[in-house]
Amino acid sequence: MKASKPKLVVVIDDDPLVLEATGGLLRSWGCEVVEADSYGAAIDGLASIGRRPDLIVCDYRLPEGATGIDAIKGLRSAFEIPALLISGDPISPPGNALAGYHLLHKPVDPTTFRAALIDADVIQC
Repeated sequence: MKASKPKLVVVIDDDPLVLEATGGLLRSWGCEVVEADSYGAAIDGLASIGRRPDLIVCDYRLPEGATGIDAIKGLRSAFEIPALLISGDPISPPGNALAGYHLLHKPVDPTTFRAALIDADVIQC
């Protein structure tokens, strides 16, 4: 029986320390990770490996006024991909802008993060 490929998670965060820590944690749980500081860098990273991600983990506030919602919508334009939105800010966008997004607040507890990954079928128990 052929072993399956590890799940691919794209992590987008403009804070290098958060990006590195999140990527390291995901790798320790057996995931393949594309780390990016912006939507454009995520697209470039995914193009270089030629795979669609199994999950998007994205900070809410991104450089140049972009939001994590913008980045997730862009990545989802080609594929239906589960996504986690992470923010250190209290978020209250107008209307129901967060509908359909799983929101985690920084600092994200590893147990809570792992449970969200299990729910998204990215890692096993």
